[in-house]
Amino acid sequence: MSSLVYACAVCGHRVTVGKGEPIPLCCRKEMEPLPFCTTAPHPEMARNADEDEPCDNGTLARPGTGPAGPKK
Repeated sequence: MSSLVYACAVCGHRVTVGKGEPIPLCCRKEMEPLPFCTTAPHPEMARNADEDEPCDNGTLARPGTGPAGPKK
């Protein structure tokens, strides 16, 4: 099962939640998922006014994979 990262629009707090779970609440509002990355960071970003905001690049490790094995 994959996970989503949600961010609070008011305070900026971030939470990782599994897909299918309810949307978390923060500051009495539903949190918003991070948008998918559309550009990779590069030196020309300053010239293009691309602010490189936080985004979900889809490369997070999935639970139960990797050298450590599944979490208990």
